[in-house]
Amino acid sequence: MNRYGVDPLPGLPSRITIWEVGPRDGLQNEAAILPVEVKVELVERLADAGHTVVETTSLVHPEWVPQLADAEEVLRRLKRRDGVRYPVLVPNERGLDRAIGLGLTDIAVFASATESFARANLNRTVAQSLEMFAPVIARAREAGLGVRGYLSMCFGDPWEGEVPIPQVVAVATRLLALGCTELGLGDTIGVATPGRVAALLDALVGAGVPVGRIGVHFHDTYGQALANTLVALGRGVTTVDASAGGLGGCPYARSATGNLATEDLLWQLAGLGIDTGVDLAKLAETSTWLAAHLNRPSPSRTVQALTPPAC
Repeated sequence: MNRYGVDPLPGLPSRITIWEVGPRDGLQNEAAILPVEVKVELVERLADAGHTVVETTSLVHPEWVPQLADAEEVLRRLKRRDGVRYPVLVPNERGLDRAIGLGLTDIAVFASATESFARANLNRTVAQSLEMFAPVIARAREAGLGVRGYLSMCFGDPWEGEVPIPQVVAVATRLLALGCTELGLGDTIGVATPGRVAALLDALVGAGVPVGRIGVHFHDTYGQALANTLVALGRGVTTVDASAGGLGGCPYARSATGNLATEDLLWQLAGLGIDTGVDLAKLAETSTWLAAHLNRPSPSRTVQALTPPAC
């Protein structure tokens, strides 16, 4: 959906996968608790728009993330479609048991590149958190599940400042060694800039990490998410996380603002001639519908541009 022309740039992929995080990362920090039926409809609308990966919820203790306390009910009511993956975040083996019991095929674990965030998010050191995840990943792989290893604070940490690239590489390669099938590199507080993105990706590839197993997850705190994504695509990345309507944040890092808006990403990709299979018009309609349930406008610039002003 871009009637203003398509102008590809050399060195970019012809197709990418959008890892839609709206139902999980997008909603987890919202104060207004949405009803189960709205969450189910959101996931189904996202699949209807063409998404093939919709991160649906998080199987954590209800007190940790109240918005997602109804995770099992959402998953039971959801009409899952062939060809669509519905990954969920799991914190431990109990969460894995719940995921397997619900018939899920994909999970994600959530590690940190820094000690400060590991303490804030998991109440453990980085090493202790990896020890906790080791049996989760091993059992999930034995059961045939795909396992994404999220890695937070890859570019900057609110307590520690700049995060050294070798430190990120060390934890990332450890996650893959434990059995993760892919990595999600998180710019949790949105401080990354294009040069640092390129440097980190080059370092990971230099350490033997296949670029095809890397996804990027940018928050847009300083308005750099699209620029950072373009650099990542130029380095061969073909999985990009985004959130419908630009919702999101992290309850354990207050400086983290919204995720890269899926609609903003789609507008850029359409102009570059990069296929995603996602219908921008349907997605913008869904984000406008969701914003009404949240009683506030969508922060996505593209949603705002495509939505007629109220009379």
